[in-house]
Amino acid sequence: MTDTPHTSPLQAFQQALGRHVRDPHRAARPAGASARRVGIYSELVFNNLDGLLRPCFPVTRSVLGARWTRLVQQFCREGRCETPLFREVPGEFVRWLLSTPATQVPLQPWLRELAHHEWAELAVETAPFEDGLVWTSPDDHASDHSWHDELTHPNPALMNLHYQWPVHRIGPSYRPRKPQATFMLVYRDRAETVCFAQLNAMSSRLLQHASSGSLSARQASEAVASELGHTGVEALINQGLAQLQAWRQQDVLLETRHVA
Repeated sequence: MTDTPHTSPLQAFQQALGRHVRDPHRAARPAGASARRVGIYSELVFNNLDGLLRPCFPVTRSVLGARWTRLVQQFCREGRCETPLFREVPGEFVRWLLSTPATQVPLQPWLRELAHHEWAELAVETAPFEDGLVWTSPDDHASDHSWHDELTHPNPALMNLHYQWPVHRIGPSYRPRKPQATFMLVYRDRAETVCFAQLNAMSSRLLQHASSGSLSARQASEAVASELGHTGVEALINQGLAQLQAWRQQDVLLETRHVA
């Protein structure tokens, strides 16, 4: 932000202070400001930002090592948070990583996806549950097929994710050398526990159809079978229905969205 002819002295000071706090090595300290006090303030701002990000990205931090601090400093300089909510700052960090050219933020080719995968846990953990959710009853057995022709509804705290790298395996002792298509399901169950599950291309597509809110369980299974051009269509449909039933029991899918 640059000063304008209508900027008051106080506004000009605040803008200069903000620029210096974000980038103390390139932006001049405001005239008349104590170097010691501004230095303390700059350190507090960075530490607060780092403190908001660190708990969300433990694996990212472990593989970056000392580069983590430099990355957060760069985000402080160049990123722009559009939210006043502290819990949403990690999401702003991920959006900045994904939208910034690799030439500007040189990182391992898989690190952006790793950061997104770690952030997904927080996103699902804080996603609101609507009033009136109806979870599948524990005594709803697979032998009852009445739900096959009812609309399927996804858990609202759910993310069906597709990555180019095996993000769930990356850590200090494993760094992938080649891309590997990876499908991950992240959701929060009725006990408020965040759950992770690895999918394959077919089950990810099935969940996508089942999450549309416009298809029954059978129609979602038929859609996947049709897309695959499978010769044993009925067997594949039954396989899809079995997977949907398992997801109902695991709280991935709901009995219905609202109480009638």
